[in-house]
Amino acid sequence: MHPLRYLAIYALSGIGIASLFTQGIATFTLPFIIFGVIPLAEMVLPGTPENLAPEQEKARLASPVYTALLYLALPILFAALAVLMVRAESGALSGLSLLGGIATVGSLVGALGLNAGHELGHRSNPAHHRTSKLLYLSAHYMHFFTEHNLGHHMKVATDDDPASAKRGDWLYARWVRSIVGGVRSAWHIETCRIARKGHRAISVHNSVLRGFIIQAAALIAVGLLIGSTAAAAWLGAALVGVLMLETVNYVEHYGLRRGDNGRGRPERVQPHHSWNSNHTLGRILLFDLSRHSDHHANPRRPYPVLRHFDDAPQLPTGYPGMMVLATIPPLFHAVMARELDRVQQAHPLPVSAEQSAA
Repeated sequence: MHPLRYLAIYALSGIGIASLFTQGIATFTLPFIIFGVIPLAEMVLPGTPENLAPEQEKARLASPVYTALLYLALPILFAALAVLMVRAESGALSGLSLLGGIATVGSLVGALGLNAGHELGHRSNPAHHRTSKLLYLSAHYMHFFTEHNLGHHMKVATDDDPASAKRGDWLYARWVRSIVGGVRSAWHIETCRIARKGHRAISVHNSVLRGFIIQAAALIAVGLLIGSTAAAAWLGAALVGVLMLETVNYVEHYGLRRGDNGRGRPERVQPHHSWNSNHTLGRILLFDLSRHSDHHANPRRPYPVLRHFDDAPQLPTGYPGMMVLATIPPLFHAVMARELDRVQQAHPLPVSAEQSAA
């Protein structure tokens, strides 16, 4: 895929920002495209399992364009948030229009902000890390930097990971467990890390605590400088973005479990421990996040060179469609039961006590 294809999410961002200057049902244009039009389109645009040739990979890794596309998310996202907050405070967006504006900007927080932040958070450059945390700030989810990289990636596809859903879990219950469990995990990871250096949990050395303070200060500043309605609108958009993120987490590892390595610890993460999707629209809109099997098996591998693996379990459709399906748990479970049975035949899955009881 040409790098400019990844500008598709920015084209949708433009549509979303423009819709903030409309009224009524028109303010829901972007969520309708993401969760209505795109899932239907992906039913006839399945994508390809094709991987890049070695020389193509080398060219992409050498190009600065792919990283620049991630950095572009920062001004676009905060411009959208600013428009939402100012128009909400002025009364230009109210009632149904305000709900539409929150849903629109929340969709950008989830699809653009948190996704670009996730990719930058896996890089080794400190500047990338700072930008990642700023993007997480858009969702008041800065602790995710610690939890995702040092918690989720270590515990993925085990019962210890709050973001790895068991077979039969309902999305709505998993939202609570993943959000609350993620905060607890991030705090535990960070306090243990700084304790080894001789620092107390409540200190300037605690990056998770600093994140909480920055988020509170930013929200208070918005309330004082713009108004309480603006602050509430930001919180609403942040919640939408977080729920989108946690829905993707739910789908990405649903029902998959790692076995024991023979020494009482989970086996090394393999491509078959994450659900993969090659659907083209989802890939270009989410910076190839849907090639998730390679991402977890090789977390440092940048998004433009993520690969398809034949033995990785494949989702029946792209991420947008799977997110919609996940909101209807009985239907989602019925569809995924068939897919999990196929995975079981290729890679017998360990079953937790909770799954056995279910």
